[in-house]
Amino acid sequence: MEKIRRAGTVTVGTEAAYPPFEFVKDGKIVGYGSEILAEVVKGLGVRLNQLDLPWQGILPGVLAGKFDFVATTVGINEERAKRYAFTMPIANGAPYAMQRKGAGMTTMEDLNGKVVATQLASSTEPVARAMDAKLKAAGGKGFKDLRLFTAFTESYVALASGEVDAVIQSLPALAVLVKDKPQTFALLGPVTAGSPYPFLAWVTRPTDLDLRDFINGVIRSMRDDGRLGALQEKWFGFKMEIPDSGYLPPGAV
Repeated sequence: MEKIRRAGTVTVGTEAAYPPFEFVKDGKIVGYGSEILAEVVKGLGVRLNQLDLPWQGILPGVLAGKFDFVATTVGINEERAKRYAFTMPIANGAPYAMQRKGAGMTTMEDLNGKVVATQLASSTEPVARAMDAKLKAAGGKGFKDLRLFTAFTESYVALASGEVDAVIQSLPALAVLVKDKPQTFALLGPVTAGSPYPFLAWVTRPTDLDLRDFINGVIRSMRDDGRLGALQEKWFGFKMEIPDSGYLPPGAV
């Protein structure tokens, strides 16, 4: 916090390829997360330097000190919670599966023998692997293949073209996509495997808990005065409960 205020600038790492949380429109990074970030920066009273980076470099980058915190949507799981200081959640990111419209799948068991996609190194990669293992443990074939893409947007293109049969991703992102393209995509259902912590948040370094606590204060204030709910309605079309506790696994930073 002292360094940021002394410099007069806060540098954040973002993957602007995750609509409606963060994405590029007319040359600018916009979205639900961007509007929350604007309030954090205003509270800090400094200038914003926002880096648009591939997802795979985001978490290693913050630990290496390449930016001050991660202002992009990060799924909470046990492994990450021991290495990074998560803020309080900004959304509930329960994992769901999405299929092509008219594909005819009705349950998770229908994923047996199918090609499933998600993002490389995302919180839903271990969820997808756990779902594959769960199907096999129940006597099924499991996935025919698990395709890992560098960005979720690439997986959506692959699903629309028939290259893959389903995409596993967080519900808020998929719900908006299905709403925008109802003739192309349809939700299949919740993926009941993997991490029991479905929330999405930002992260700081474990040594920067004062910065994490400041961000928490902004998020909590926005939740309590209704601004966060209004942003959720704007970007997702529905509101999500944001808890004060119970969103992190035991032993979290």
